[in-house]
Amino acid sequence: MSITKDQRLSYTKEAKRILDTLNLEEKVSLMGGNVTLEGMMQDMMSDPLNKHYNYFPYPAGGIEKENIPPMLFCDGPRGVVCGTGKSTCFPVSMCRGASFDTELEEKIGRAIAEEIRAYKGNLFAGVCINLPYNPGWGRSQETYGEESYHIGEMGSSLAKGIQEENVIACIKHFAFNQMEISRFKVDVKCDKRTEREVFLPHFKKCIDRGAASVMSAYNLYQGTHCGHSDYLLNEVLKKEWDFDGFVMSDFIWGVKDTVEAANGGQDIEMCCTQFFGEKLVQAVKDGLVAESKIDEAALRIIRTLLASQTENASRKEISEEKIGCKEHIDLALQSAREGITLIKNENEILPLSKEAIKKTVVLGKLGKKENIGDHGSSWVFPKYVVSPIQGIANVSPKSQVIFYDGEDIEHAKELAKEADAVVFVVGYDHDDEGEYVSEAQSEGYTGSMGGDRKDSLGLHKNEIKLIQEVGPINKNSVAVLIGGNMIMIEEWKKDVNAIMMAYYPGMEGGTAIAEILFGDVNPSGKLPFVIPYKESDLPQVDWDTESQYYDYYHGYTKLEKEGVKPSIPFGYGLSYTEFKLEDIVFSTNGNSISADATITNIGKREGTEVVQMYVGFSNSSIDRPVKILRGFSRVSLNAGESKRVEIECPVSELCWYNEANGKMELEHMTYEVYLGTSSDSQDLTQGTIVL
Repeated sequence: MSITKDQRLSYTKEAKRILDTLNLEEKVSLMGGNVTLEGMMQDMMSDPLNKHYNYFPYPAGGIEKENIPPMLFCDGPRGVVCGTGKSTCFPVSMCRGASFDTELEEKIGRAIAEEIRAYKGNLFAGVCINLPYNPGWGRSQETYGEESYHIGEMGSSLAKGIQEENVIACIKHFAFNQMEISRFKVDVKCDKRTEREVFLPHFKKCIDRGAASVMSAYNLYQGTHCGHSDYLLNEVLKKEWDFDGFVMSDFIWGVKDTVEAANGGQDIEMCCTQFFGEKLVQAVKDGLVAESKIDEAALRIIRTLLASQTENASRKEISEEKIGCKEHIDLALQSAREGITLIKNENEILPLSKEAIKKTVVLGKLGKKENIGDHGSSWVFPKYVVSPIQGIANVSPKSQVIFYDGEDIEHAKELAKEADAVVFVVGYDHDDEGEYVSEAQSEGYTGSMGGDRKDSLGLHKNEIKLIQEVGPINKNSVAVLIGGNMIMIEEWKKDVNAIMMAYYPGMEGGTAIAEILFGDVNPSGKLPFVIPYKESDLPQVDWDTESQYYDYYHGYTKLEKEGVKPSIPFGYGLSYTEFKLEDIVFSTNGNSISADATITNIGKREGTEVVQMYVGFSNSSIDRPVKILRGFSRVSLNAGESKRVEIECPVSELCWYNEANGKMELEHMTYEVYLGTSSDSQDLTQGTIVL
């Protein structure tokens, strides 16, 4: 659904023609969801083993007499939420972010869109690009990491893939949605520089690259609900950024007032019409909302749906056989292989030898859990899930695999003494973190679920004790971490010889974990967040609050600015081979900066490295980060092979926001440019350019 300027003019002309044939009631009917909360819940409760939220695409609008199709909503981002036992469940976005693979993310977008079309949907609301201010945000598994540039590159790639298959991509949640427990009441505040340089650039990048729809957020920003925000929706999104698609509300609670929302730039109330519909018609008749606002919203909706419908008409229908097909499941496995991140490998105990390891003990209740993440709106229902223990048994069939949940530590010790290798599978599941809905908010239809990690960013106490006491017993001890964002490791990292971050790795996650443990796959993931020594090194958040201030610095930029060394740096990840960067050249043509280098695999097996470019601002006259990521490239090499890699970044990505004149400006000065394999200075080569 890549639309040229001429196509846009054509669709606009046709949309205006249709708009002129509609009365007020018909135009307003386009602006609301066509399901009710009661009906949705009753449908789910009629068959609770099979039916669930978004079991079928949720419709909104549509006018049959004018051949305007309804908008048919499918949630994500792990895959298509519709159906039961069918959809492909990809790794969560955080795991995919760890791959730093924009090409793969585009392919995943295309696969998801094919499944949406097979479900007869036309919109994917699974491009979640909120930036976690603190990794305790329960829903941060749905986004790509802590870095705005990285989020924008990955999110725009997913949106591109979705729309290449002529499904509307919806980016969410606009904006400042970074907590769950307080998401319906918190008023987020920050200064303009923080807004424009930290929390909005990745949204703008996705809009600039063609994302056709935006979902507003539940929270307030600067005292106004985001779903009503004239500043965010009208001034920034539609005027400044020239966004020509439509805005929809987050579900059920995203609109609180008819007049405020309509005047504030909200185009569609989803998924139930509570404040639009007849109430909005009356507000227009009473002079509280100008009919021109309705016309604008209807035009945006019709134009976007026409583009999707017209492009799809030229394509063959997609069979239901595409849903959960082998091709898509193979993509899910590839994504898990690329994202899983090795962060410690003392004495090179990994990969484990299939010949030498006759008995493997898997400890921790998550070892046999089919753990694909949150049970909120992103919950996908695949035909199967490979657990870690199942994956180990499949990948190393000659090794005896013993599972124990670790409840009795003395018994766990005995098992570890007799084993050739011990694999701790520890971390979180949907009970520990995820989208939060209280029982009161769901009107009694469900119990409370999900939430933020408000008590600790570390493992459960019993898991820490298990690793501390059992890990040192076996020299081949590995901790596999499951979770949606950063997990603290300081209390126990010395007690195991290897640590692997597996995130929530999708339906084939157990396979990918085992393949990396036993060396069938060489790990190549890179942490899309920093791991600090202390939680206090991160921005502090009150997870149950009505007001939260966001500072300019968070994550690795905060630690670097304060001179605090991390436990594990942003962008870090180990391989079973080694790479060398040589002949590095930094240059600029005035419009962009670039770093060129020769990368060589100097190890004994094939592998993939993520080369990263950072830009530093030590010569700035204003307060700026020590350095920020501004480019990356995945490079796969056979043993002994070399390639030339080039990373380029537009100089516009180096601008800062001048609050005095309300513009992004480029400082003319000498910039540091760094190229390497993580954000740690020891992994980087430095040069300079003058702009």
